[in-house]
Amino acid sequence: MRLLLLSVAPVVTACEPTATSEAAVMEPPRAGGPLESSSGARDRKASLEDGTVDTANESSGEESTGEREGEICAHVEVASDTEATEVPADQTSSTQTVNAKRPNSLPVAAAEGLGLCTSQGDAEVTLRMGDSGLAAETPLTVNQMFVSAVERFGDYTALSWKEGEQQKSLSYREYYKSCRTAAKSFLKLGLQRYHGVGILGFNSAEWFISDIGAILAGGFAVGIYTTNSPEACQYVADNSKANIIVVENHKQLQKILQVEDKLPHLKAIVQYKDELKEKRPNLYSWAEFMELGRDEADAPLDAIVSSQKPNQCCTLIYTSGTTGQPKGVMLSHDNITWTALSTGRHVSLTDATRAQEVVVSYLPLSHIAAQMVDIWVTMRVGGATHFAQPDALKGSLVTTLKEVRPTAFMGVPRVWEKMQEKMKSVGAKSSTVRRKLAAWAKDVGLQTNLTKMNQSEAAGRTPFSYKIAKQLVFKKVRKALGLDRCSRCYTGAAPITNDTLEFFLSLDIPLYELYGMSESTGPHTISVAEAFKIASCGKEIPGCKTKLHNQDSEGIGEICFWGRHVFMGYLNMPDKTEEALDAEGWLHSGDLGKHDDNGFLYITGRIKELIITAGGENIPPVPIEDAVKKAVPLISNAMLIGDKRKFLSMLLTIKCQLNVESGDPEDELTPEAVELCRKLGSNATRVSEIAGGQDKAIHAAIQEGINTVNKGASSNAQRIQKWIILDRDFSLNGGELGPTMKLKRPVVLKMYKEQIENFYKELATPTSPDFPLPAK
Repeated sequence: MRLLLLSVAPVVTACEPTATSEAAVMEPPRAGGPLESSSGARDRKASLEDGTVDTANESSGEESTGEREGEICAHVEVASDTEATEVPADQTSSTQTVNAKRPNSLPVAAAEGLGLCTSQGDAEVTLRMGDSGLAAETPLTVNQMFVSAVERFGDYTALSWKEGEQQKSLSYREYYKSCRTAAKSFLKLGLQRYHGVGILGFNSAEWFISDIGAILAGGFAVGIYTTNSPEACQYVADNSKANIIVVENHKQLQKILQVEDKLPHLKAIVQYKDELKEKRPNLYSWAEFMELGRDEADAPLDAIVSSQKPNQCCTLIYTSGTTGQPKGVMLSHDNITWTALSTGRHVSLTDATRAQEVVVSYLPLSHIAAQMVDIWVTMRVGGATHFAQPDALKGSLVTTLKEVRPTAFMGVPRVWEKMQEKMKSVGAKSSTVRRKLAAWAKDVGLQTNLTKMNQSEAAGRTPFSYKIAKQLVFKKVRKALGLDRCSRCYTGAAPITNDTLEFFLSLDIPLYELYGMSESTGPHTISVAEAFKIASCGKEIPGCKTKLHNQDSEGIGEICFWGRHVFMGYLNMPDKTEEALDAEGWLHSGDLGKHDDNGFLYITGRIKELIITAGGENIPPVPIEDAVKKAVPLISNAMLIGDKRKFLSMLLTIKCQLNVESGDPEDELTPEAVELCRKLGSNATRVSEIAGGQDKAIHAAIQEGINTVNKGASSNAQRIQKWIILDRDFSLNGGELGPTMKLKRPVVLKMYKEQIENFYKELATPTSPDFPLPAK
């Protein structure tokens, strides 16, 4: 399902690499220049340079040698009897569809000049430049983009956070100065060019400064998931040849100390939160670390910064590794700076000189989505990033949202689902009048927004009932969620159900879906207010293109990307790089999708997740799973089983409380689940009272819901014949869910192998009295 770039000529030429590389190099800031001075900052000035920060007066809403082992992706050469064709990449995003055999992968072999991809960390690539529009914008390094931001927004708040009841912040000028100091400290600790700086901890100013400091010093910024085991941390640190690892606290420090003897490149560890509980060689507190670079000369750092090119790697994003070892996604300076530009333009973010955008940072920064939103896009427009508390996903997020009142907010589906569950629970306890008012307003909100969504810009006037509902209900809901200033609410990183989308739409809070991957530096398509369709992830950001490969009769094919957001390759993994990029340089997502007549992209499934039954029928699991969760609101997670099996079965979990400290699922049901049980004639208050079919009323209700879903199945093969309620919900710590709460299917299959095998010991048929299936 990989896409051909051209339907006529099977080859394509890229822009001249030498012009691309050289034209983008700008002079670094001179030592002692205005960017190294913090004079003129506002009274709320704060500096992390000495490890301390002043209280804000106001709240602001490895060696580089030629040893590349011949692994630079070659230029795609034009056959002697074929006319060369330029890659079209103008400002207007476009979509093309083809139904053809996938081109051979880009050969990762020695070649003259630069290719579109590489698996070597010290290599350069040809950028996918266009002739006009955003695709033709001059490439920039991270430093160049940051310098521009300081010149334009120097005294504006860049970062802010709370320590106790104190509000603290850094201006853009102070932020840049701290990043340069950190870069000097990294160099003094022995950071080598093209070696990693691992960062293991929750979102903070120190995280950002370590990330950018590593890049300025010529290393790689490498985020490590805080949930990683010591062994998983070891893999990432060793694979990236990390010279320094920055950890948040003693807990994360212990993970590195357990494996440090297996990290030959490691030279130092820095802890940025809490006091050090022990003194060890090459272990530094944040204040000690920043002191190392304070009086270092500017010249060595300036020399490194000036030698950097937009087409060189600066960041590594490690995939979750559910089907093998994590892959290090190499992102270039241009990947980051250009994607930030295109994304900001696409969603119409406001320049800080007019009105400053504010975002809340709480999603894992080792994930590209959080990095792009919290660090890079925000920097492009001079926005302010406020750091949430470490327990954000355990209950404090809404409190932070109400204090900060962000203008844009990104939530993974699980965040929105939890908000939905909480609101339903509170609503159920309201008076009859309030419940009726809310139901009326939600009906008006949903119908009005659906009408607006399906009409042109010249849609009719807004109904008077909507205006009343907005005053009486919608404004109050937004204020209660801390979203009263938020004009853009986004969801992405995992599939979201239509039920949740419609719930928020009914409250006049449209959730704009975005779609992309680490290999596309984050976003590829994003829904916006003027181009929004429920269940669609929108249209391409400017300068990017989409192709659907090997479309079926319904127009569904593999989604492939083209643009300057496409990654360089996987670090030290030429084979995997070849699998991801075809002969013309298109990135193959592995996702299945289709377009409607207006160019909106819809994700229909993932190739690797596609269930192929023993009878040869292809079944995408997500739609069936979502249908079950909608039919049975008591269900928290559902996973369809059936690959190479004679029939479909399903694992189910029940909505339960989460431990406030650990985030682990507990036995006690959520208030909403308890109420649902009462309505179904059950007195259950714990999962253990329901699991394994112990509660006959709940068992019957679930079977009824599954029967309803089975009625809508297009064939007998798509009907669920057996199911089981597990004794605990899926979770991040349990291993069933990834950092963005996406279901890790291979892990679940291993964890619940015994239960799954029990499904197939005795074949259930559509006439089984225990598992009745209604006639179609």
